[in-house]
Amino acid sequence: MLFRTRKMISARDLNSNGTLFGGRVLAWIDEEAFIFATCQIGSEKLVTKLISKVEFISTARIGDIVEIGTELISLGTTSLTLACIVRNKKTETIITQVSDLVFVHVDEKGIPAPHGISKPIVDIISELNTSS
Repeated sequence: MLFRTRKMISARDLNSNGTLFGGRVLAWIDEEAFIFATCQIGSEKLVTKLISKVEFISTARIGDIVEIGTELISLGTTSLTLACIVRNKKTETIITQVSDLVFVHVDEKGIPAPHGISKPIVDIISELNTSS
């Protein structure tokens, strides 16, 4: 799993308990997963279909830096399934994890449509091997 995005926890990210607000984390996950998915198929015509069980394992506090990692789990005819982890950058403690985020490619009318990709455009493993 690649961790490409980092966020610093600020006051606007906190709940009434002074810890990272779950809704903020979910928004970050959805955005990061969407960006990752569009890079995989070369199209921005994607909608979030499903976010599976969200597990809040630990938390973060003001000033902490978190990083968000995503990976492709499967590629369907109209869909992509991703996994996502949010962790503390310094300690690598997992804060939140989502096992399945499903995005569906849609046409101009919002109807599911084949994305036409049989393998990801961005092959992360190849990309890592060629940049070493």
